[in-house]
Amino acid sequence: MQHGISANHAPMLNAYPDSMGGTIADIIEVLQRPEFQNTFGSFYILPSLFNSDLDRGFSVINYELNEQLAARAELEALQKLGLDLKLDFILNHASVLSEQFQDLVAKGEESRYKDFFINWNTFWAGRGQMTPDGYLQPEEELIQQMFFRKPGLPILMVRFPDGRDVPYWNTFYQDIKYPVVDAQDLMKLAGIQYYAADQIASIVNTAVAGGTRPKDIEFGTYAVYKAAVVNYMEASKKYLGQMDLNIKSPLVWEFYDGVLKQLSGYGATIVRLDAFAYAPKEPGERNFLNEPGTWEVLEKVRQLADRYNLSLLPEIHASYSAKNYEAIAAKGYMTYDFFLPGLMIDALENADGTTLKAWADEVTAKGIQTVNMLGCHDGIPLLDLKGLIPEERIQQLINTVVARGGMVKDLHGQQQVYYQVNSTYYSALGEDDKKLLMARAIQLFMPGKPQIWYLDLFAGKNDYEAVERAGAGGHKEINRTNLSKEQIDHALTTAVVQKQLEMLRFRSSFPAFASDAEIGIEADGHRMRFTWEKNGYVATLHADLKVMTYELEGIRRGGNEDEKIRIS
Repeated sequence: MQHGISANHAPMLNAYPDSMGGTIADIIEVLQRPEFQNTFGSFYILPSLFNSDLDRGFSVINYELNEQLAARAELEALQKLGLDLKLDFILNHASVLSEQFQDLVAKGEESRYKDFFINWNTFWAGRGQMTPDGYLQPEEELIQQMFFRKPGLPILMVRFPDGRDVPYWNTFYQDIKYPVVDAQDLMKLAGIQYYAADQIASIVNTAVAGGTRPKDIEFGTYAVYKAAVVNYMEASKKYLGQMDLNIKSPLVWEFYDGVLKQLSGYGATIVRLDAFAYAPKEPGERNFLNEPGTWEVLEKVRQLADRYNLSLLPEIHASYSAKNYEAIAAKGYMTYDFFLPGLMIDALENADGTTLKAWADEVTAKGIQTVNMLGCHDGIPLLDLKGLIPEERIQQLINTVVARGGMVKDLHGQQQVYYQVNSTYYSALGEDDKKLLMARAIQLFMPGKPQIWYLDLFAGKNDYEAVERAGAGGHKEINRTNLSKEQIDHALTTAVVQKQLEMLRFRSSFPAFASDAEIGIEADGHRMRFTWEKNGYVATLHADLKVMTYELEGIRRGGNEDEKIRIS
């Protein structure tokens, strides 16, 4: 049984709500322009659409609309333009600023949400040794199969009202901010005189600013006051981060149901499940794509989604050799083609379409329904290529994109492997218009539903200023430039943008491009030929990867003479 997206096979625009002009209303204005008529059939709006804090939307406080960027009437206007909406549901975690986590911080053991998140010590009870810091260190053999995305254990110590620090599971981002104290704050703690309080404030503020935890600060002659000051600092700290949800809690499943209902109410027909494979966790088992737990969770979510006529698009980054894409497809879901971005660059740089053809043949032979892409809000996936092309070619790909200004993002923890290169796709191709147009033409003829990152469409270049503004960990911003209306106006006068829009109109409107079309692909070194055929309509792409020339042709067979459309 197919649970994926199949009815609407037209290209899908992908952007943040503020990517093209500043708000959803501005994006609507762009999409209403004549140049964009009949180009897109879907719109994937990234989750800064919601009330969120970190990671450009992927740390959701709640799923109310961000009132500075969007309104319900504007989502309705998008649907009136004929666009299906695809929205995110972050299954594994919620923001520390969520109602549920804030209730936990305020009420501790009395909170109805104390089991909504994963208490680390409860999870590992009887399976480790208690540390002086108050968290269990699991037995080594029980975490050998687990993958932690950052150094150390994935925990956040949460201060309860009774003064205890309780560890909760935190797979992704966390940030703890301690207050800047002054003498008057400290004088109130334990009758500290002003002179001593002023000295202690200076010691504490300097140490915390340097990254030292309050409990590790040397108080010197003021050691008698350390316990009171540390307690004050811990009780006054503020958190940012994404806290893992406990899928064994009935309240979490009530929450899941409420979110899916809310997304359906916004007009979504497609829901992308972000980080869903991290949700199931068991001691001694993998904490990413735990089996059979992952599939059991996915099935339960699907049953909820069916209530609201929502199609699910599970998102998993993993190597080709892991074959996770096959497992998802076997369950009847559409899957992301995270292999295409790297394979495309590999093919263009080596003027050889052999591997690209082999991958496309596998997709069609196995009946895998995909959403394919070139660029996206993250980087160009590299981990995914392991097992599909040799390691030396992957390294060559990394070197090429980095030499053109890309930035490598590694995954931390036990596996120490490269993950992706952050770059705009245009810059990764050497800011070569011919290569971008070739890549787009091939993408539109590859099996699957094409997803189009807005910045690729406008031939966006690496944004180093945005990376610098974002500070540590800001490498992703290289590919997330918000375009002004003036920048969009200018881009629409360029041939590289106009020709992409022409190809998108062809892909969106020509009848041969259907989910059940017959697809054929040939590759003879640098020459490739793609065909889609449905009900007498035939769409063909001839591509020469050496001289970077292409021709798209649409033919309607029948009658006395074939009808033809050509784009080159």
